[in-house]
Parts: sequence; structure tokens; C-alpha cells
Amino acid sequence: MFTKFSGKALAAAATVALTVTPAFAQSAGWQQAVARAIAAKQTYPRAAQMRGDEGTAKVKVYVSASGSVEKTEMVAPSGSSVLDREALSLPAKVGNLPAPPGGATAIVLPLTWKLM
Repeated sequence: MFTKFSGKALAAAATVALTVTPAFAQSAGWQQAVARAIAAKQTYPRAAQMRGDEGTAKVKVYVSASGSVEKTEMVAPSGSSVLDREALSLPAKVGNLPAPPGGATAIVLPLTWKLM
């Protein structure tokens, strides 16, 4: 996703880490679908842009068997409180995610914001 502000191109990207719980692994297709759904809602907070904040926050998202986001928790902060707040609120903005094929689970997503 690319957006222009103040003459600078800004990119916000979300990717999926390989960390999934419980012990059984979820399908790679499900992980990619979750990453795409969240990336589609990811924006660059204006306050972070103005301050020049960049970083990657790792967020653990707990997903119910039906695909609803039950809770999120910070695994590794980005170094920016603005980006960290956005990372924690982002999964809830998506609404329902694809239902995990193995039932309720959690996935760790690294969410990256980079000024270009």
C-alpha cells in the first residue's frame, strides 16, 4: 500500500511470522490470508509520519474458531508508541478473519512501517 504525504512516498507492509499456536501448525494459506486481511487495513498514522517514526511491531493475535479476533498483545514493540498503538488496534479493525482450519489459535504478525 503506497500513499503520498508531504511529497514523500510512504509504505506500510504486513507480513506473517512462522509463529503459530497451539502445537499444530496452521496452513500457510490461512496465514497468508490473515496477513492480507490485516495489511489491507494498515495505514501509517499521521502523528508517526510527522515525527518520522519507523519500525516493526510484532503483535500476537488470538483468533477464535469462527475467525473473530479475541485479543491482541504486543510481543516486540516498534520503538514508537504511536506505531505500537496502531499495531495493537489494527487486527480489530479487520473484523472477522478467515476461520483457522484447526480451530482457535494465535498468530504472531510483524507489522512494519517505513518512510520512503
